[in-house]
Amino acid sequence: MSRPVFRVYSRQGCHLCEQLLEELVPRLRGRADVEVVDIDNRPEWVEAYGMRIPVVELDGEFVCQYHFDAAAVAAALQRLPR
Repeated sequence: MSRPVFRVYSRQGCHLCEQLLEELVPRLRGRADVEVVDIDNRPEWVEAYGMRIPVVELDGEFVCQYHFDAAAVAAALQRLPR
């Protein structure tokens, strides 16, 4: 069975994105994977997210944005099937 994937919408040089990932990745180690996508790779992502990054999603559902939210990530993990 594959692990869940948290998707982080980001862009190169984004200080908030780097900080969020530094906190998120260790908390998910062994429980879920992290996919970082650069919004500048797709015009629709730039239009959707613009300066509203980082944004974290799990299975297309919003988890948190701008800063790591430990409670929101924990709640998202709790919703996953065991």
